[in-house]
Amino acid sequence: MPTYSYKCTQCEHAFDTVQSIADAALTECPRCGGALRKVFGLTGVTFNGTGFYRTDSRSTSSGAPSASNG
Repeated sequence: MPTYSYKCTQCEHAFDTVQSIADAALTECPRCGGALRKVFGLTGVTFNGTGFYRTDSRSTSSGAPSASNG
């Protein structure tokens, strides 16, 4: 499920929440009751976890043409 960032227009409280795409956007600040707005970042993807490893990708010997011809 995606993580959305919100910021209050009154008290400037900022927080992230995990919501389904089908869920309605939050409108009320949990701290002061003010109006919330969604904060859009520059990246659309967040990678969580331990990272990527060499074994996570396809092997290069799976029929890929070699760099040398002839």
